[in-house]
Amino acid sequence: MIEIPSNFWLDQINTPFPDVNSALIEPNGLIAIGGDLSTERLLNAYSNGIFPWYGKGEPILWYSPDPRMVITPDKFHLSKSLNKIIQSSRFSINLDSAFREVITQCRSVKRSGQLGTWIDDAMVKAYCDLHDAGYAHSYEVYENDELVGGLYGVSLGGVFFGESMFSLVNNASKVAFAYLLQNSDYRLIDCQVENKHLQSLGAFKIPRDLFIQQLKAFV
Repeated sequence: MIEIPSNFWLDQINTPFPDVNSALIEPNGLIAIGGDLSTERLLNAYSNGIFPWYGKGEPILWYSPDPRMVITPDKFHLSKSLNKIIQSSRFSINLDSAFREVITQCRSVKRSGQLGTWIDDAMVKAYCDLHDAGYAHSYEVYENDELVGGLYGVSLGGVFFGESMFSLVNNASKVAFAYLLQNSDYRLIDCQVENKHLQSLGAFKIPRDLFIQQLKAFV
């Protein structure tokens, strides 16, 4: 049984997050429970290296894992095959033209090894509110004017906190990810936890304390 420190419970609207250095080792990075998904709470969380991640029937769970998976533009691995696809006229990419559609697709797409999704109605509303406030963005990939892939995340200063991506056809999410890295001024892309798909594109792990240092420098 996991013993939860008393200060992990966000009982009041203004209850602050604990210091991330007190995050649990198992489950990796659990740092708080409860609270809400208000724009103010989410911005405070991301600026401190914390993000919400929970399943159906669970309270809001907040994490700051160690190590942290990230990618920087200089580490992006663009394969010849992906570059050929990008250079072709097969796909077109838009920014922030279909945010709700992207998060809805990320919610509904079937993923190998997953029985469900963490993106519930409350999450959809919270991130749409962040988008309306100018902090959450989507990259959309179209084929023949049909939305076939994309990603969304939160932007603070020089950091983009990636939340989720989807593909309805091969390589669509990779095209969105490449566009994000090659056509923005972000210094750091947060990929949160280990992901072999993103690792193949150049994502790598860094200690949490280094990630927090970079946040302070770039946000």
